[in-house]
Amino acid sequence: MLKEVTATRYITPLREGGSLPGLVEADDLATYVMKFTGAGQGRKTLVAEVICGELARRLGLRMPRLVQMLLDPVIGLGEPDQEVQELLKSSGGPNLGMDFLSGALGFDPLAHDVDPAEAGRVVWFDALINNVDRSWRNPNLLLWRGDLWLIDHGASMIWHHNWRTAQAAAAKPYDASDHVLAPYGPDVATAAAELAPLITEDLLTEVTAEVPDAWLLDEPGFADPDDVRRAYVSVLLPRAGSIHERIALGEPRPKKGATT
Repeated sequence: MLKEVTATRYITPLREGGSLPGLVEADDLATYVMKFTGAGQGRKTLVAEVICGELARRLGLRMPRLVQMLLDPVIGLGEPDQEVQELLKSSGGPNLGMDFLSGALGFDPLAHDVDPAEAGRVVWFDALINNVDRSWRNPNLLLWRGDLWLIDHGASMIWHHNWRTAQAAAAKPYDASDHVLAPYGPDVATAAAELAPLITEDLLTEVTAEVPDAWLLDEPGFADPDDVRRAYVSVLLPRAGSIHERIALGEPRPKKGATT
């Protein structure tokens, strides 16, 4: 299970995207970007964040540390912003915290280069989890201390919003033509050869076990949280072996400074 910390001070909202994450201090004296169960996207967004983020870390991709952050709704009573106050009041209990990478810069595809090997690993991973939110419009990548870091996977695994069609949806190709790293010549074949063998039932069972039971309770069609966890494993495991064959990169866009 994720390390458990308790939120001690809400610092400020981060008004990026619709979920209204916030910068929060915790009782371990660290600062986190906190994502709330009371946000409009619901708890499945947090489930995707945990499974995909922890999987990325185990595959050797850079991903800020995740924690389970307990929130006492009383923290929201002094908030002057009504929207923030309501969000905090509706998010009592376990929420998600992500290490705040102080000084990190948002990835700019016009200003930064990525080698084909690293681009290939990220594209392959995004294809595995069906991440539809790593485009040039919204890269969800950070540069921190000279390295590329992955963030924000809440829009991944969209099949878990309709489990009845999950297997069929997961078998579809992955359109990476709009992926922010598509122009960098991602070496997907090498990435697949390196990463796909690491995706085992044991690994996926370990990763899904990181999700708090509270976020998996009362899922229609499932007996209990462990039954839901097995459903994630049943989709991701077969997908890992063949998704590289179904990645559509499209025509690469010219890099900065290129002439035609």
